[in-house]
Amino acid sequence: MSKRIITIGRQFGSNGRLIGIALAERLGINCYDKDLIKLASEHTDIPYDQLKLVDENSNIDRHYRYGHIDEILFNLQSKIIKEMASKEDCIIVGRCGNYVLRDEERCKNIYLYAPLDVRISTIMERYQLDEKGAHSLVRKMDKDRSYYFNYYTDQSWDEMNTYDLSIDTGAFTVDEIVDLLEMVYNKL
Repeated sequence: MSKRIITIGRQFGSNGRLIGIALAERLGINCYDKDLIKLASEHTDIPYDQLKLVDENSNIDRHYRYGHIDEILFNLQSKIIKEMASKEDCIIVGRCGNYVLRDEERCKNIYLYAPLDVRISTIMERYQLDEKGAHSLVRKMDKDRSYYFNYYTDQSWDEMNTYDLSIDTGAFTVDEIVDLLEMVYNKL
């Protein structure tokens, strides 16, 4: 029997990571996000700090010995995502999870977004930034994530037809979204 998987693509500041963790806690399963970098570092001689620098961003030209560090990380994370999906029910946040697991029958791909002003407000609070700094960071992170996703998948990051469900996180509370995603998970 295949495992049940939820992937979460998200705009920066839409609380995708927070929602993924809350859903995982409610379901009693693992949520994989930034910890995928640590797991990838255990499979290569590239230091964790180097991998962390290129995670989900547009530094495609960085080299490490015999290859692009970005491609090494993408391939390692993809391998780990597939391994996790074959072993356990889990949630994958970002890292092109919807693309990597596109052939999995019991996988639902979710995209979380929010209006720009909501995301700026979230980032201002989260990082204690002023409005201008938060706006700049939101734009940069969305650009990096979009470039990363588009580069590795030949698809568009915010193209809604690559996801099973898209949710405006500014229109619902975290608990309401977790309730909805719990229902999606239980239907798998």
